[in-house]
Amino acid sequence: MAGLTLGYLLFGGAMGSEIRTAATRIVYENRWMRVREDAIVRQDGSPGIYGVVEKADFAIIAPVADGMIHLVEQYRYPVQARYWELPQGSWEDAPDTDPMDLARAELLEETGLMAESMRHVGHLFECYGYSNQGFHIYLAQGLRQGETRREHTEQDMISRAFPVDEVLAMIAEGIVKDAATVATLGLLRLKGLI
Repeated sequence: MAGLTLGYLLFGGAMGSEIRTAATRIVYENRWMRVREDAIVRQDGSPGIYGVVEKADFAIIAPVADGMIHLVEQYRYPVQARYWELPQGSWEDAPDTDPMDLARAELLEETGLMAESMRHVGHLFECYGYSNQGFHIYLAQGLRQGETRREHTEQDMISRAFPVDEVLAMIAEGIVKDAATVATLGLLRLKGLI
């Protein structure tokens, strides 16, 4: 780890920029995202371009109670299929919302669950090769069932609790394919929280 940290400090990491932005232009924008193209200059002076998808960070919630994890299933248009995943979401119209408040609201909205305890477990990036979007990971415990408050776009969503081992098997078998869900459950497992 010490070598990794030293390399991180010597070669920039979050400490400095190894690539300089020479120009930027917005090529597409809607309520949910903005796509920009940056003209860049690398350390050796060579030019290039980067396409960057800008999206607000989101919260992902692992609601766990009595050895069960609550998942939601919905149709995901870009991949033309329904998949199980952890409750998650962002507020594009209020990107500066406290992530804990967002997590509590998304949990209630998608599952109808309210959590006595919400523990921030970490922050990861969705796909930093082309996007700046990250996600805050929460473990929700002490669950109470209430009414869902789904948005119109979530009208096809269903929610169900599964045993932890069944969810892990669903990942191994390729039934759960959402990268944020897989990363979240992996991090929770590594930290001994599930």
